[in-house]
Amino acid sequence: MVRARQAMVSIVAALLGAAFFGGFAGAVHPLGDSLAVFRLPIAVAFALWVIWSPWTAWIRWSIAVLCLAAMAQIVAQKYVSHPDGPITIYQKNLLFQNDQVDALAADIRAMRPDIITLQELTSRNAALVRDLRAEYPYQASCALVEWARVAILSRWPVEGEICIEGDALVGVQVVAPQGTFWAFSLHLSWPWPFGQADHLERLLPVFQDLDGPVVIAGDFNMVPWSFALRSVERSIGATRAGPLFPTLVKKGAPLPIDHVYAPGGGQASPRPLLGSDHSGVLAKVFVFEP
Repeated sequence: MVRARQAMVSIVAALLGAAFFGGFAGAVHPLGDSLAVFRLPIAVAFALWVIWSPWTAWIRWSIAVLCLAAMAQIVAQKYVSHPDGPITIYQKNLLFQNDQVDALAADIRAMRPDIITLQELTSRNAALVRDLRAEYPYQASCALVEWARVAILSRWPVEGEICIEGDALVGVQVVAPQGTFWAFSLHLSWPWPFGQADHLERLLPVFQDLDGPVVIAGDFNMVPWSFALRSVERSIGATRAGPLFPTLVKKGAPLPIDHVYAPGGGQASPRPLLGSDHSGVLAKVFVFEP
């Protein structure tokens, strides 16, 4: 009976260990990034469970320390201070059936962003972009599917536009007072077993071929410590505006999946749901070197 219990504890510990260490293997297989989404609860469960395993003490406590380090690395991102940048981005997954566009428009006007990035723009919430046209006359959108689009709005003039239909990416070359830069609105696919890895593989070359600074904001459907989003950072030479906070609560799990990336990072803060299931993100970012 004792041996059976010890065997069960070891099997569960091994499974938790595979999930924990697998979450760092996104570069090997996209399953790793799917596991990375749940790194914090997996690390807690693994650390607590392994302490009661029949493994030798040095293995048990070494693993517990690794788990604590992984947890601390995530939790610390909530408390790191980030300075305000001079360019303001308002990022929002609208939710296709949003019926509070008047309240959302009022919040956007109150925040006075320079660029607005939107996802899940549909016929039901399209009144928002029409309502904001006077303040944000430079607008572009691109189809994700037949009934939903991604969009980007700018108060400053634009010189060029990029639309990757079906891949939910739209960008404009913004002529700001500080200089010219590219700004993109992106809605990434869900992670493995869905097509996020293939989606990124198609899009990353688009950013690498651009001249000038690049800002990307959107619903990435992925946490910032994943291999996928580290690839985005490397591709455009950018840093995520912080600190860390959840933007979507799914089945009780708080998920930080909406982000703004800019060359110099910046400060981000959440905005209310306002008819969506995603919080907005207001980011004040650094695009140009001082």
